[in-house]
Amino acid sequence: MRFGKTLRGSVYPPWRDEYMDYSKLKTMLREDSSEDDDVPWTEEDENRFCDEIFNVQLDKVSQFQAKTAEGLRQRADAAFEKLRDLAPSEDKAPSDDTNTQLEELRSELDAIVNEVRELRKYCSLNYTGFLKIAKKHDRKRGDRYKVRPMMRVSLSEHGLNSEQKYSPLLNKLSLMYYAISQTLDTDKQQQPLNLEHQEEFHNGERYTAHKFWVHPDNLLEVKTAILRHLPALVYSQQSAKELGGNQDPKITSLYFDNSKFDLYGRKVNRQSDASSLRLRWYGQLSEQSDIMLERKVIYDDGTSEEKRFNIKDKYIKQYIDGDYKMEKSIQKMERQGQQNGSIDSFKATTEEIQNFIVTNKLGPVMRANYTRTAFQKPADDRVRISIDTDIAFIREDTLDRDRPCRDPAEWHRTDIDNSDMVYPFKNINQSEVSKFPYAVLEIKSKEEEGRKRPRWIDDLIASHLVYATPRFSKFVHGVASLFEDYVNNLPFWLSDLETDIRKDPQQAHEEEEQRRARQAEEAQVVGSLLGTSMKHGSYKPAASSPIAKSYLSERAASDARMSRVRHADRSSEAAGEAGDENGDAELSAQRRNYGTLFPSFSLSRYARNKRQRQQLPEGVTKPDVWLKNAGPLRIEPKVWLANERTFLKWQHICVLLGTLALGLYTAAGENFVAECMGIAYIAIAAFAGLWGSMMLRRRRAMIIERSGKDFDNMIGPLVVSVALMIALILNFVFAYRNALGKFDSMPHNEAEAAFVSELL
Repeated sequence: MRFGKTLRGSVYPPWRDEYMDYSKLKTMLREDSSEDDDVPWTEEDENRFCDEIFNVQLDKVSQFQAKTAEGLRQRADAAFEKLRDLAPSEDKAPSDDTNTQLEELRSELDAIVNEVRELRKYCSLNYTGFLKIAKKHDRKRGDRYKVRPMMRVSLSEHGLNSEQKYSPLLNKLSLMYYAISQTLDTDKQQQPLNLEHQEEFHNGERYTAHKFWVHPDNLLEVKTAILRHLPALVYSQQSAKELGGNQDPKITSLYFDNSKFDLYGRKVNRQSDASSLRLRWYGQLSEQSDIMLERKVIYDDGTSEEKRFNIKDKYIKQYIDGDYKMEKSIQKMERQGQQNGSIDSFKATTEEIQNFIVTNKLGPVMRANYTRTAFQKPADDRVRISIDTDIAFIREDTLDRDRPCRDPAEWHRTDIDNSDMVYPFKNINQSEVSKFPYAVLEIKSKEEEGRKRPRWIDDLIASHLVYATPRFSKFVHGVASLFEDYVNNLPFWLSDLETDIRKDPQQAHEEEEQRRARQAEEAQVVGSLLGTSMKHGSYKPAASSPIAKSYLSERAASDARMSRVRHADRSSEAAGEAGDENGDAELSAQRRNYGTLFPSFSLSRYARNKRQRQQLPEGVTKPDVWLKNAGPLRIEPKVWLANERTFLKWQHICVLLGTLALGLYTAAGENFVAECMGIAYIAIAAFAGLWGSMMLRRRRAMIIERSGKDFDNMIGPLVVSVALMIALILNFVFAYRNALGKFDSMPHNEAEAAFVSELL
């Protein structure tokens, strides 16, 4: 379907005049007029079109979107205040008409939600329309100027299709719905719907899934933070065979859809029971990899469920066409004596997926290839983390019958799989490949009654290292990036690709603190209305940056605490004034220091202020003994030996310099300069010996005390090096001046006579 027809059929009547004028822009491009093809496209035409699309149409849409979104937020805040007033308190008992007021409030929430839904459709349609008309311009009138890159940046700056703007509003609405439903005892829910994550079911167990983008600059730091708590996991036996298991496995997911991209449309529009279907295997297909056929269904409440089974590559084409019913696999299960329940479940799954393929006329359209790094404790699936890098999307369709990307007689691209082609796929047409610029982090934690998620996961989620994209889908993104001409709706996160997802640590931490405080306040209101405590009903400001601790960060925090004890009266105000004066310089220096290599280590104003705000809870006293100093002293022998080796090195330098000085002083005779240099070398040798002995004793005491201070000390080596350099330079200067004085003291007449005699 052409986009103009889609736009006309999707207009929300009250906002009819606020949509972009797609027909006018097409007319200005002379898109529908073949008679004007011979008329040249002038500079004036280009200026008129750019002024219309950027300064008129885009401004109109963005201003209406901002005004409407602000109005919805104000209405939601007003509804929340009404809900707060309805909450019973000690001096106010619940009134008789509370239920009536709650019903009216729910009607108001229904109206707000309907407008939010229409506003999201409005933004999505206009966002897609601007990109499509810009692409038409570049294709037909873009000989000199390309406006599509500038359009993508402008859309990103206006935030026209950004999910980040709607999540807080929708979460607040969900929380109010939950409170009203629980109070009226209708349509009760277990917990309010949380749009910041998705829930999945695997083998009958519930998992909470969080998805994020990770910038390549932060990838190493994220992996380091995870490895402190979870070991790297070998995903399969096939991946373990690759180079001795030293490499992360390459995974290929082959996604299905039909020529109208119905599965894509349902998933983007978040329709009920939106499904995706894929074939997945590890490594290269030529290595006889196990192939898994998976169908994932997302339900109305945000939960998802996967159904899967193994299939051999020689049966895939027959199964897709409906000619093979997995009879051989079923017969094998019967010969193995498996239970009838397992066999019946397998039959039902294979028949359901096959009927789904045949009914919707599905076929492979796109593959996603990526490298996966997995983290999980052996035999413990409570926390599962995966990081996908080197993500590439490749066309697998046969939409163009004259030049299909895949042989219609095959179920996959043989030019890729038979040649074992790998990322970045340089040997195929690059217009058929789309590379994703970031890594994708996914955290899955099992939901268990009475068990909280580990704190370090919450710290990682709230840190500046990741960018939340809870609705991101490889299938949707691959179709949107490769088949833009075939679809009339684009995902909201495309605009985020034009922005820098890296965040300042201070800003990210402060935003997270504000978000948690806001959630706690909202949960407190709902809890007071229901007479129960909510999950996020309490809030305490964090003491430091929300990311895992390291040795350097602990040392920096310890130094700050010691300094705060010595200057308790002036610490807070001095830190605030100094931070305001030097904030910009410190923040720029922070980006250049150890912050990206060692998580949470920062000496900036942000880190100092957060450490200074640390307060102990009521009833908790400061411990007398550090945790690291508790227990018996256990020190490995290599630590002592390393200290002694350093001492012996210093004594070696002392002996060498002393021997040199003694020899120089003995051979000096009546030469005053040589005697002085010998004495200087003796002084340097004595300093080296004393320094080595002092450092031996000092480091021994630090080892026994389990000190966290630095063991290195640059003073001694610098003193010895500088003293030797000065002594050598002075020795050369004195020797040169002595030789020059002897030459000047020779009689000039004798020299001239000798020279003349030689000439004669």
